Amino acid sequence: MKNHWMHFFSGSVKVVITGKGTERFINECVRQGIVVWDVKKPGTHALSFSMYLKDIKKVRRVVRKNQCKLRFIGKKGLPFLIQKALYNSGFLIGAISFLMIVTLLSNMVWGIKVEGAKPETEHLIIQELKKLGVERGKLQFFIEDNESLQRHLEDAINDITWIGVELNGTTYHFEVVEKNQPEPPEQFSPRNLVANKKAIIKKLIVEEGRPVVMENDFVKKGDLLVSGKIGKEGEEIYVPARGKIFGETWYKYTVEKEITTKLEVLTGENIQKHYISIGDMRVPIWGFAKVEFKNYQTETNKKHIKFFNWELPIAYEKDTVHESEDITIKYPTKEAIEEAKRIGRNTLEQNLDSDAEIIEEKVLRQSINNGKVKLEIKYNVIENIVTTIPLVQGD
Repeated sequence: MKNHWMHFFSGSVKVVITGKGTERFINECVRQGIVVWDVKKPGTHALSFSMYLKDIKKVRRVVRKNQCKLRFIGKKGLPFLIQKALYNSGFLIGAISFLMIVTLLSNMVWGIKVEGAKPETEHLIIQELKKLGVERGKLQFFIEDNESLQRHLEDAINDITWIGVELNGTTYHFEVVEKNQPEPPEQFSPRNLVANKKAIIKKLIVEEGRPVVMENDFVKKGDLLVSGKIGKEGEEIYVPARGKIFGETWYKYTVEKEITTKLEVLTGENIQKHYISIGDMRVPIWGFAKVEFKNYQTETNKKHIKFFNWELPIAYEKDTVHESEDITIKYPTKEAIEEAKRIGRNTLEQNLDSDAEIIEEKVLRQSINNGKVKLEIKYNVIENIVTTIPLVQGD
């Protein structure tokens, strides 16, 4: 196998020698350091064999000494392939140039479509996209991913509620939902409003229906708050009760907070590495510096190369290696208690509706054991306690 590759890379020729003393010819070649192989005897005064391309000058001198005639009958190997490629270089260069140009054009931005936006909003979006480098003729490799574009546009333009970003081939599609768009009125069947938990009624906002409770009433889960049956006895009609009933409710949380906390933070130092990936293989093309950070986090941005609308198994990858370090924070007891309170409050707020309000917070129990602060906290909350149940005639 090793000789096979040597023959290929060095190039070899097959020759035929004729004349008297062909055996002496072979012996002289060996003495001159000319490597021959595949020696055959096609006739009485003829020998054929293969030899390296680089030994042709040497073999000519041997031919002259032995009064033999030499004829080349074959050639193979890398040097001849290169010679053939150079002979057809015009076609080869044209084909490679065509593929490179098509691949380059397939990975550029050639269209930007904004749907669902008013002309003035569309103009603002186009201006923001130019700041981000999203415009016709730009390479897609150097443009942020779709999620980053979406987040930037939603933060930068106040007139939009949501924007969807999709890259289809060489065209970016932006689907916009603007603010202050009227929503179609919801249609409800007749129903009652009932309490979804025990509470003390604090505020009633009834849009439709007959309230059956008043402020400061105590209700339990399932108690009727607003009836969907209205009108005089015998002339009742059934309507979908609508409104909000705010009541004071109570929650109890147990929160633990370690006094000593270990955190991994970024120092701000980073290095970038660039790769071309083919399948699972990654070939570095820039950024060869060795990562000398003791601790680090790696962020990878990968973009596939396209040929027309096909996504090739070749991609450009950029790794950003951020240096990080572990730090230990030791809270004083008072700060640990405040941090535990903050954690408890944040946990409760995540489980409440946006119109709910925490009106009171009281620590019932407090202890410090095994390096942890443990709090039992009671919260008083004003929130909407309404849930609905269908109302059927005759209820």
